[in-house]
Order: sequence, then structure tokens, then C-alpha cells
Amino acid sequence: MTIVVTGATGHLGRLTVDSLLARGVAASDIRAAGRSADRLAPLAALGVQTAVIDFEQPETLAAAFSGADAVLLVSGSDVGKRVAQHRNAIEAAEAAGVSRLVYTSAPKATDTDLVLAPEHKATEEILAASSLAVTILRNNWYTENYVGLIDQAEATGELVGSAGTGRVASASRKDYAEAAAVVLIESGHEGAVYELSGDTAWTFDELAATIGALVGREVVYRSVTAEEHASILSGAGLDEGTVGFVVALDGNIRDGALADATSTLSGLIGRPTTPLAQGLAEAREAQAAA
Repeated sequence: MTIVVTGATGHLGRLTVDSLLARGVAASDIRAAGRSADRLAPLAALGVQTAVIDFEQPETLAAAFSGADAVLLVSGSDVGKRVAQHRNAIEAAEAAGVSRLVYTSAPKATDTDLVLAPEHKATEEILAASSLAVTILRNNWYTENYVGLIDQAEATGELVGSAGTGRVASASRKDYAEAAAVVLIESGHEGAVYELSGDTAWTFDELAATIGALVGREVVYRSVTAEEHASILSGAGLDEGTVGFVVALDGNIRDGALADATSTLSGLIGRPTTPLAQGLAEAREAQAAA
């Protein structure tokens, strides 16, 4: 059996490879695919097969997917280009005769106003029209996405945003990676669409308190309007596109787009999801060690 993991030089892909190894998959049965041979080298040193790929160069995908039984298509990072890139990967998987494809999507991708969802929706539609046996993992937000706020909060004593009282059912990347490993290894997940999230959804007041406990000082959440938020971000030097994205995402959170906490993820991985405080602490330690 050969399992291909795309995005293996990124956070989620690498953690998925680690989880496959931890669950007893032989290194020689894993093919880690990514853009950089140098970044793949540590996995090759473990005995993992490696392949340098580019989603915009289909010939690299054909070679990487050859003989594969299952492929994890970790959604690309080139926003605006992902639909075409994902189509190339899906068509390459079909041509290679891949038995199963697992795709990392967004929460409620086909029925949400989430700013991140349109490219995922389009990809899911391509998958539905393909001949592949597919499993969709609709990952909620990653706890690690908030690590960048810790230093700012420690310095200023506050988090600023326009998410209001909206909640986020985040989990750690390692939780989502373990779920990906499970569905790659096990049969019976074909055709499934899993809405994955942390076990609990937190507010930004709770995020601020959690960060405060981590850094050893009081941190509060200052809730502002979307217009005020945009002005603050622009004043901090962020470009217009980034400002628009951040404000739109906070609006999505305010409207409940990331609030649904289910037990599906913990059920797949056989343990509770990583609590917010633990996830932030571990991510900060990993960042410091990098």
C-alpha cells in the first residue's frame, strides 16, 4: 500500500506523515510530496518516499501519484489559484488509478458565507464529478492561527477585533492531521463528508484570558466595529487585501461560521481534541524552537 501526502513540507502535511508513522504505517509505504527537495530531505532520511511536485506542473503529479492507493490532497496555499491547482491534482489522481482521495476543505464549504470557502466549494464540486472515491475533511480553524497574537497581547494587554461574541471551535493541527491519517489508513470512509472541529467553541474574551494566563498578565478583548477594525489594521501598515480578509473573517466569526463544535474529530482520533490553552502553549514552544 502506498499513501501519498501532498503538502508534506507544510505544517498539516508533515504532521499527517508523523501520525501515519506513529500509527504503524511503514515509512516505505508513505510518499511525501512537496515543492522543496531540501525540505523533504528529513523525511527521506526516515525512509519515507519523497516526490517534488508543483500543482501547476501536471507531469510532476503524474509521477508522484503513480502506484498510489490513497492520496491526501492538502488544499494549496496560493489563494486565487487553488481551484485550477486542485483540478490538476484530481485529474492526475484519476489518471493514476488512485483508489481513494482525501481532501482538506473548509467548514460547511458548500453552504456558507465564510470568506475562505469558495475555492473549497469549487474543489468539492470537481471531486463530486470525478470517478474517485472521496473523503472530505472540512477542517474548522486551527488554534495555531492565533499564536501570532500572543506577543502583541503580552505587550499591550489586549486583543483587538470585530468578531464580537462570536465563537471559534478550533483544534490543533495535530488533531486534524491525526484524523487525516485515520481516514487514509482505514476503509469505510469513502463518500463521507466530515465536519471537523474542536470539542468546544471559545469566545475572544476566553481567548484573551487564555493568552493572559500563558504570558502572566491580564489580557482583555477590545471589541470594535468592522469599520474601526479596518482603520486600526490599515494604520498598522497592513495592505488593503489583508485588511479586507481579516475584517471579513471576523465578520464570519461574529455571524457564527466557525462556532459549531462537534464530536466528529475526537471520535475519529479516539481522544479529546487539544484544549485551547494547551494548543497555544505547544504552538508557541514550537515556534520558539524553529
